[in-house]
Amino acid sequence: MSGPAADASGFRTPGAQPPPGCPAHAGGASGAVVSGTAQPVGPYGPGGVTRLFGPEASADPIGLYERLRAEHGPVAPVLLEGDVPAWLVLGYHEILEVCRHPRRYSRDGRNWRDWQNGVVGPHDPIAPVLAWGPDATHQDGAVHHRLRGAVNESLERFDRRAIRRLVARYANHLINEFVDAGEAELLSQYAQLLPMRVMGRLAGLDEEDGPPMTEAARQLLIGTEKAVTADQFIQRRLRELVAAKHEAPGSDLASWLIEHPARLTDEEVLHHLRLVLVSANETTTNLIVNTLRVVFTHPRFRGSLHGGRMTLPAAVEQVLWDEPPIAVCPGGFAMFDMELGGQHIKKGDAMLLALSAGNVDPVVRPAPGTMMYGNRSHLSFTSGAHECPGADIGRAITGSAIEALLYRLPDIHMTIEADELTWSASTWSRHLDRLPVRFTPRDAPTPIAPIRFTPEELGHRAVQHAAARDRLARGARTESGVLTAVQHPDRSGPGTGHGPGTGLRDGRRGWWSRLWGR
Repeated sequence: MSGPAADASGFRTPGAQPPPGCPAHAGGASGAVVSGTAQPVGPYGPGGVTRLFGPEASADPIGLYERLRAEHGPVAPVLLEGDVPAWLVLGYHEILEVCRHPRRYSRDGRNWRDWQNGVVGPHDPIAPVLAWGPDATHQDGAVHHRLRGAVNESLERFDRRAIRRLVARYANHLINEFVDAGEAELLSQYAQLLPMRVMGRLAGLDEEDGPPMTEAARQLLIGTEKAVTADQFIQRRLRELVAAKHEAPGSDLASWLIEHPARLTDEEVLHHLRLVLVSANETTTNLIVNTLRVVFTHPRFRGSLHGGRMTLPAAVEQVLWDEPPIAVCPGGFAMFDMELGGQHIKKGDAMLLALSAGNVDPVVRPAPGTMMYGNRSHLSFTSGAHECPGADIGRAITGSAIEALLYRLPDIHMTIEADELTWSASTWSRHLDRLPVRFTPRDAPTPIAPIRFTPEELGHRAVQHAAARDRLARGARTESGVLTAVQHPDRSGPGTGHGPGTGLRDGRRGWWSRLWGR
């Protein structure tokens, strides 16, 4: 059977087959190539330096990080796509050193020696991630402070409770698409679709922008030959959005960035929208599916949740320790010659932060997998001036997505064994290929109303939602688009305890009350 056709944007919708030779989907095949050649790559490049890309790196990135730590210590030399040299920072304290000293490690890609010398150009696959751009991530000093302040203050205008309600609506809309089938593939049918739909709506995009933006963001972070084209598509659509919001502003991130007193240019607004959407999509997708996998496959983990010894927010933090949604992220460029972790760093060298390796550094954790019980000192959102500004929104989306799924499908379980799961990896992240599940089929609420959400609600900090929260997580839709409790026909009536508006068995309500610490 042929894969789904590409949409008008030129990107396949989620669930489509990856392009031939995609290094993130090589799965041990010899399909990855050095940029500009047609020859398969091995694990080592010129001078015997380890490549951070290719089939071997993708097959076991965690093992690769530990081998590098054993050979080189907390800082190791590596090669990026095109055999571009960089330093991979593996140590917990060394990562904090880079994050917390922006005067030593500039985020401005114009300070990258290989960019200055023409080794890397704007059309190279790694350029969209590391090269300079007019957003806070790639700026230092006063410029960074001005741009970061605009982003932080605009994101803070969203009501977190209203975001959870929006997530619940989109989550239930997606669940309704497969609830009557009795089985689903949660990565392509749920986790890959939900974050971009939510964040796109918060940014001000239309609902139909979700699928093509999701695929473009994935291609950009994978770093394939489509990365540059994907970035051009994202920027083109966001440029149209910024122009539209000048004419008709609303209660959304695009409008708030435009009107912020920092007076961002249209180009700055565009690039900050790109930054938020691309980073939030990949990280939140991985966090959702990783948390679900752990709940399904780890008896100790699920037992702690069932017994009330661990809440869902604490479970999410444990996954952030064990499996950061972004394994490696840019750390900046050395501003002068210096020493770090026993290595001599030269001015202009690129620094990469191995967040996955830092979280399991023996200096701070006795062993990988050690229970951290809600401790938030992990590196999954980095640290310092460039710490992720949307961490709390990502947590809200993840928690609400999992809560909605398990509310609707309490007997959901995987259809394969844990050792049958397969993974894909790129330089920057590692994620499951698929997460097949089975559950008792249920009738989908009919009709499935379109998602309707008043934009002003998202910016209203005083939204009163406590009484509606359970209904939102369980729900059927009314014609107005507001979720109401699912009413199963054979569980209602006098004496059953499941009359109109109750919707859940007492045991399931108690399970989730314990899970959330309520």
